[in-house]
Amino acid sequence: MGNITIEVVRDDNIEPCRALCNELMAFQQSKATMLPEVFDAMNFDTRMKRSYDQAPESQVIVAKDDGVPIGYVFSTIDQPDERSRNAYPDWAPRGGKGFYPNWDDLPAKIGCLNNLYVRDGYRAMKLGSKLFDMSIDWLESSPNVDIIFIYVSNGNDAALNFYLSRGFTYSHEVFGGFIKAVYKFTRK
Repeated sequence: MGNITIEVVRDDNIEPCRALCNELMAFQQSKATMLPEVFDAMNFDTRMKRSYDQAPESQVIVAKDDGVPIGYVFSTIDQPDERSRNAYPDWAPRGGKGFYPNWDDLPAKIGCLNNLYVRDGYRAMKLGSKLFDMSIDWLESSPNVDIIFIYVSNGNDAALNFYLSRGFTYSHEVFGGFIKAVYKFTRK
């Protein structure tokens, strides 16, 4: 391991996350206890790039070892409407609730930590915690973001427990249990 740096992407070039995102999708597929074949349709283009391009606001932070990407976190601030409350992405299994709970008072702006991944061999360095903290700081500093959601793929109990240990609360199953949603109200 050489010189570890952490950089916020400021030029909209998220391409350095391509291989990492694809590794994350393969990792999630390896952990899945429900419909692992659904992950065949998930990759950088169908998940991260599409979400990045559609989000009103987003942040990508990349950890590098001597300039080579080794981890990243991708977060967005979304403005859910009636359509998005019940939307199913192309890759999603049908059934159950969508991304957002059936709350009558769902905030106008919602923070979302979409992807967090660190390559094996670097996880013991606590880079995941550092990336997580940077993402949450950004989301909490955004005006009018009252709640943050994180969506955890089925079978990834270590990630679910990590987020629960960081003050998040279980919310609901997404797409019939394919994903578990956790949330946390911000300081507001």
